[in-house]
Amino acid sequence: MLAAFLIIGSGILTFLGVEVFRRWSLKRELLDIPNERSSHARPTPRGGGLAIVVVVLAAYVVVAWFLQGEFSWGFFLGAAFVALISWLDDLYSITFVWRFLVHCLAAALVIANLGYFNEITLLTSSGTLTFGLFGILLTGLWIVWVINAYNFMDGIDGIAGLQAVVAFTGWAAAAWLMGAEAIALFAGAGAAASAGFLIHNWEPAKIFMGDVGSAFIGFTLAVLPLMVAWAVPMSAPDMPILAIAFIWPFVFDTVITFFRRLFRGERVWTAHRTHLYQRMIINGRSHKNVSKIYGGLSSIIIVAAFAAFFTELPWKYAVYTAMAVTLAIPLFLANKNVDPSHQK
Repeated sequence: MLAAFLIIGSGILTFLGVEVFRRWSLKRELLDIPNERSSHARPTPRGGGLAIVVVVLAAYVVVAWFLQGEFSWGFFLGAAFVALISWLDDLYSITFVWRFLVHCLAAALVIANLGYFNEITLLTSSGTLTFGLFGILLTGLWIVWVINAYNFMDGIDGIAGLQAVVAFTGWAAAAWLMGAEAIALFAGAGAAASAGFLIHNWEPAKIFMGDVGSAFIGFTLAVLPLMVAWAVPMSAPDMPILAIAFIWPFVFDTVITFFRRLFRGERVWTAHRTHLYQRMIINGRSHKNVSKIYGGLSSIIIVAAFAAFFTELPWKYAVYTAMAVTLAIPLFLANKNVDPSHQK
């Protein structure tokens, strides 16, 4: 009963909260003005992700309180700091240095509280590779990277919201199967809240998520595997794989774009329009079409993981195979021109 109430309530409250915030933004003229790097053509309210932040953090407190789940002060404080600096950035354009320092602080709080990725399951054997103290650095880099990667990928209508729905749903199922019921319910609330926002953000978007939403979601999805490992220690070696797999299209797009720009001698810290998803838009695909592609790719990997879980096939082979196959799709589509009139 509590699970249904929390999940449905998270979706409804976010949907209503975004609408209230959208009307307030229009009155205050808190708008995203199109420029030469934009993928939209008209001024649109931004910062609607604030509703996601409030609802998801409230859901986390409710889950920890009523289900007697372990409350992670590192996650809660880190999420609050990331959301705050991102909200200030939406309002006043905070410099990257300050945002980066806060992201590092948030990562440090999580590591101090939940620990870090210490080992990973090997593909070629039943053993594991131990990171040792190097795992602290890897975990910090992972959290900071995903925060910013999610922000980079939130550039067209629906893509960040749909990826959040898919990834949170995947984590809800994974946590439930591993026996971490409280985390499963929290992830389910995250999926519902993201869906409530997505209704407003689907093409043509009535409001944008803003840095406050994208950075918060990125942080939460980066920390969820650590939360599961904290609750179910025996699952820890599998968490780095699932962490990457559940948001694989976003990870792959940002990594390949970063190194492509780096090798070309470009200033990788400046804004641009060369992500694979942006090139798809430039080549004629609609926002909803590209968002469906990325959401579909994530879904394929998650389905492969759970299909293997219920069969004799080792799940890591299914995940790695799905990741290898799906990485070719955005590379191909980013270089293929299409007729927009043929899209759905």
